[in-house]
Amino acid sequence: MCKKQFSVKVGTIFEDSPLGFDKWLPAVWLIANSKNGISSHELGRALGTTQKSAWFMLHRIRLAMQTGSFEKFSGIVEVDETFIGGKARNMHKHIRKQKITGTGGKDKTTVIGMIERGGLVRAEVVPNVRRSTLQRRVRETIEPGDAVYTDALRSYSGLDTDYDHRVVDHAERCVDG
Repeated sequence: MCKKQFSVKVGTIFEDSPLGFDKWLPAVWLIANSKNGISSHELGRALGTTQKSAWFMLHRIRLAMQTGSFEKFSGIVEVDETFIGGKARNMHKHIRKQKITGTGGKDKTTVIGMIERGGLVRAEVVPNVRRSTLQRRVRETIEPGDAVYTDALRSYSGLDTDYDHRVVDHAERCVDG
């Protein structure tokens, strides 16, 4: 077991907020339905929170509405994962001993990136590149039935049940379509 804390707020605009959904959901409704906008003071009064909490919620919700992060990607979407972290050869010897304990992606941060052709980009830190992790993120982010381009990583196999899944094998070529 990973023994990490988890809640339904993780990975959403509600993450890292001590406020419950009893405050967030009415806030989304109030902001979306106010014709002339709503101030943080007015939102705070309506929700029974402080102005500071209302300001925080207002900015998170406006950003989500602006970037469309409430909506799923559609059309042609490219998905890939990478490991972020310094190269061992660029580190000083004593730092390398502390930070690098294995090869490949070990001791590095795993990131999945998705780009909607002609549209938005999303990148997210994920715990690993296992099939369950990557496919869950793809299914949460992309509309079923759309075209999904991935590399030949075996973690992506099985996406063809819900998507028009196309694989680019980098051993053969870099780009397809």
